[in-house]
Amino acid sequence: MKHLTRHYRKIGYWFIRASLVFAFIWLFFIPGFIRADFSEDNIYYITLNGENVGIASSKEQAYEYLREARRLLQLDNSELVLARADLEVTGDHVVWQKMDDSDAVINKMKAVLQKNEKGTLSRCYTIKINDFCVNVASKEEVLQILNAALDKYDFDDEFEATLILDPDREVNVLTTEVVSSVDNYFEVSGSISEFKSYGIAEYLDEVFMEDADFSSDEMDFADYDLGVKTLDFGDKVEVVEAYLPESELTDLAVAIEEVTKDQETNQIYEVQQGDTLGTIAAEYNLTIEDLIAMNPTIENENSIIRIEDEIIVTVPEPELTVVRTELEYIEEDYQAEVQYVDNDSWYTTKTVVLQEPSDGRHNAIVLNYYENDKEVAQDTIKEEVIYEAVAKIVERGTIVPPTYIKPISGGRLSSGFGYRSRPTAGASSYHKGVDWATPVGTAVMASSGGVVSRAGWGSGYGYVIYIDHPDGRQTRYGHLSKILVSVGDHVSQGQKIALSGNTGVSTGAHLHFEILINGVQVNPLNYLY
Repeated sequence: MKHLTRHYRKIGYWFIRASLVFAFIWLFFIPGFIRADFSEDNIYYITLNGENVGIASSKEQAYEYLREARRLLQLDNSELVLARADLEVTGDHVVWQKMDDSDAVINKMKAVLQKNEKGTLSRCYTIKINDFCVNVASKEEVLQILNAALDKYDFDDEFEATLILDPDREVNVLTTEVVSSVDNYFEVSGSISEFKSYGIAEYLDEVFMEDADFSSDEMDFADYDLGVKTLDFGDKVEVVEAYLPESELTDLAVAIEEVTKDQETNQIYEVQQGDTLGTIAAEYNLTIEDLIAMNPTIENENSIIRIEDEIIVTVPEPELTVVRTELEYIEEDYQAEVQYVDNDSWYTTKTVVLQEPSDGRHNAIVLNYYENDKEVAQDTIKEEVIYEAVAKIVERGTIVPPTYIKPISGGRLSSGFGYRSRPTAGASSYHKGVDWATPVGTAVMASSGGVVSRAGWGSGYGYVIYIDHPDGRQTRYGHLSKILVSVGDHVSQGQKIALSGNTGVSTGAHLHFEILINGVQVNPLNYLY
């Protein structure tokens, strides 16, 4: 029994001794194994883009591995690399687990990233012109595009586009500066920006006409150095460095075409005296159908347009506008400005030509201001008149003529002006006005200001009102149910003068309205505003 007890004691002694040795080895010689800790997660499985890539001892270590894998991937490339990296780190607690070698995990991560590359980001330059943008591969290509826009007008290859830091921006944004090696008669540095803020006429007067180095009296025509004097861009150009996939870069030839080729651009045209839809369409190389399609307010080719109406037209323009001043010699016929003689007793619609014009002939040095191919201003620097032009002299009225408005609100146009089938016995087959169907009692207003010359019963008209207007015209309002004015009354435009009705020769409740010029009825719809 004593022998057995000593045997157990000996076994216990060796067990304790072996445990201590094992613990020593655990602590100092096997750091690659996880130590037991049941209080929290002590092991983390790493999945990258759905692939298992190893085990880490903490979430922070897993993310450090990913950052190092990205760094190593970028070292293999000269440009920025995009790669999908969906990292999942799942925690667990275990008693015994061998840890993965960090280099092995990082290399597995790098391999997964390489398989999931979205593409290399190339360094490039983005050109922004108003709302237009294009991406090109290099700064050299940017300059080639800008100079291609200038080359169309740089006939002697004397100007060059350069890039400078935009002084108006706090970040590193480049903008353009056009430099010239040409010595001009005029000091024109910064001229285009001043031109745009100053106004064309004022700029020409102050910069060109008052230049201290220039005197037209002392120079002959042959002394002038003709040609382009200034050249610049009329639009703000911004250039920024960027990193983009190569697929988003535009080929140089395509980019040049996009920037310099004329594009159809909508602009507003203000209707002038004498304009028609046909003349406006012809001026902008459009058809009347084109104008109708672009302008919802124009219903058809017979629609009325008035002075100062605004109409949408399309104009071919490049994305990048080039502006220039050009000194030119001309020899041509010219016209003198029309001279007007005002007559305060006439309406503005009346004019009489007192003297017919005739062209003159002159030689001149002129400074023209262009936007692309369009001449927008001209100033004469030197002129030699061969024979004088004779001015056209026109006498014109100064009194604004009265206007005419529709005499009721609403109503349905039930009968137009001109020939028609007789609507009822006793009615005329030639309708001398227009009818608007409207309920009895609708307010009738004076179409224009004037004096009531008749108010009462008028045979076929029923109850009727005549108003004489200052321009010699007369308006008539028929088939009324009630008259609210008397002969001799002065009425203003829009004043309520009667109520509509169904009196006289009438087929239903309506207002009959006429306008007479020199005693003859005309179509009222041509005169209403």
